Amino acid sequence: MKIGLAQIEIAAGQPDINAAKILKFIEEAKKQNCKAVIFPAGAISGTYFNESAAFLRECEEYIQEIKAKNFSNIIVFGNGRLNAIEDNLEIQVRNDVDSFAFDLIAVRENFYSEQASKNNCPLIFVNAVGIQNDGKTIYTYDGSSIVYNSRGEIVKRLPAFTETLEVIDTAEIEKLPALKFDEEKTVAQIYHALSYGVERFLKQIHMSKIVIGISGGIDSAVAAALYTKILGAENVYLVNMPSVFNSETTRNLSEQLAKNLGCKYAVITIQNSVDSTIRQLELTPITFLTDNSTEEIKISGFVRENLQARDRSGRILATLAATVGGGFTCNANKAESTIGYATLYGDCAGVLAATADLWKFQVYELANYLNDEIYGREVIPQGIIDIVPSAELSDAQNVDEGKGDPLHYDYHDYLFRAFVEKLLTPEDILQFYIDKNLEENIGCRAGLVQKYFPTAEDFIADLEKWWKQFQGIAVAKRIQAPPIIAVSSRPFGSFDESQNPPHFTKKYFDLKNQNKL
Repeated sequence: MKIGLAQIEIAAGQPDINAAKILKFIEEAKKQNCKAVIFPAGAISGTYFNESAAFLRECEEYIQEIKAKNFSNIIVFGNGRLNAIEDNLEIQVRNDVDSFAFDLIAVRENFYSEQASKNNCPLIFVNAVGIQNDGKTIYTYDGSSIVYNSRGEIVKRLPAFTETLEVIDTAEIEKLPALKFDEEKTVAQIYHALSYGVERFLKQIHMSKIVIGISGGIDSAVAAALYTKILGAENVYLVNMPSVFNSETTRNLSEQLAKNLGCKYAVITIQNSVDSTIRQLELTPITFLTDNSTEEIKISGFVRENLQARDRSGRILATLAATVGGGFTCNANKAESTIGYATLYGDCAGVLAATADLWKFQVYELANYLNDEIYGREVIPQGIIDIVPSAELSDAQNVDEGKGDPLHYDYHDYLFRAFVEKLLTPEDILQFYIDKNLEENIGCRAGLVQKYFPTAEDFIADLEKWWKQFQGIAVAKRIQAPPIIAVSSRPFGSFDESQNPPHFTKKYFDLKNQNKL
């Protein structure tokens, strides 16, 4: 029996569009003599959708319309909570939908393989392509639908991120040669998911122009290279916004990046406006109208740093984006998002945070991949890849002197990932530290703990500082941050967070006391 695998792009919340597409694919399957057509789950409604009675009723009406066509085919698809399965097949059908998560692709393939071999029956998994969102997080659906033989071997895999109808003859499944399980490099998978997700999202919101603040650092450089490949250089505006703290090194690297990509480029200094804002605030008395007493405002160094970030995003990037009819990006990475190392209403702002589900080391991997594989030349200058990561917001952050961010990314990336993706707490981390196997358990390079934290007091202070940030102010920043493209199994926005005080378990304090830490 011939079966059509309809790997379709689903328009979330658009049952009319989806139903029309289903009918089109059924007609095409009929032309190829298919006796059954399998669609992804949520084919009518999308994955995240309006659950009102009216919407569900309309979805049911489209299901009945499809059934009324009397195709005499077996048609399998899902509609959120509603299912429409015309008949049983002598084959296992999984029409789940799995969003792209590079750390779960192998898990997905192995799971269905086990199901096929356990039941000694071929299995067909049909997945959707396209993007869905829950109002905060944007999920890419990679398709990559799979056919397994009764031994659990993959014998057919549909192309990723491609809408297609593939016809499989059930009589041939056991005769087809086995394929390798997915072994694509993680960085390649990340690039394709991000590129696809960004392109689809911008198309969905009808945005064709993007403004990017570039600093001479790695995050903004990767964003610039990514968006330029998607939109074309003529639709990307790169803006360098130096203050007195920005070095000639990063200014030159920003210009070189813009030249390499061929984008529109501007240098707009912010020092005068920052100084003007500070003077205005410090010279304006604040009056308590009850007794007409006044107080003077003194802008601290920390507030001055944040003021620079807000001036760049809120004044320059937002205004330029509105002027050219586009949006501006948020260039955050997951390490910064975890502990709130960003300025609220400053570099936290933007229409989309494309790389916010990537750890810093993955941003570097993506930079090299963009150079080597996508562009085939050095568009991101090697100097940007080599330079110490630095926000350059004060004299304490001088890239020419090797003074950068207050993070050791080669260690903190893995510590923060343990918090977010492994759900480990300070109790777990401290136990690993005591047992002298912390680096092994969180995955960072051996020797880093002793290098960065010579004493237990240093280690404890660092651990508690970042845990408090992660569960404290960083939550408020994440809640107000732009939507992100999810590429992992636990992107921010995919799980509930509350603005509660940071919590340390009793066992954590017991471990500290028992070990006199």
